Amino acid sequence: MTETRSEAFKELQPVLDQYAGVKGSLITILQKAQAIYGYLSKDCINYISEQTGIKPAKIYGVATFYAQFRLEPIGKNLLMMCQGTACHVNGSENIYETVSEELGIVDGETTEDNLFTINNVACLGCCSLAPVMMVRTSESDEVYGNLTKDSVRSILKEIRNNSEA
Repeated sequence: MTETRSEAFKELQPVLDQYAGVKGSLITILQKAQAIYGYLSKDCINYISEQTGIKPAKIYGVATFYAQFRLEPIGKNLLMMCQGTACHVNGSENIYETVSEELGIVDGETTEDNLFTINNVACLGCCSLAPVMMVRTSESDEVYGNLTKDSVRSILKEIRNNSEA
């Protein structure tokens, strides 16, 4: 038996009920939907549209305007690569290139095994540890600082090994 749309989005329904008719609540609804499902799928956007009366094009416009929203699923480990000034002057571009080469993906992409997604971010606020990356999982956020090409390779290897265990 196939799952109906209302069953597929039952976790989102309380959010939609809470914000029904509340002007200016679209961003909050999208944030909560992404927190529930990990990203904003086409089906999810269409369901939000049906439930709120907001046209899908407007929802897509908001979701694509703000960098916080994702329209594709992310990997188990989201690698946020700091590109702020302190990180930049301390070699963040070399760190990003090493991660990209090691994983075979670029900014915004996910590895085929869904283990890693890379996102370049403006600043992580850990300037004294530059260059820095944060690894976000469903369990925690881990910050790695004073990165070198070798240390970042070791970190990726450790994460991969722990995922296989």
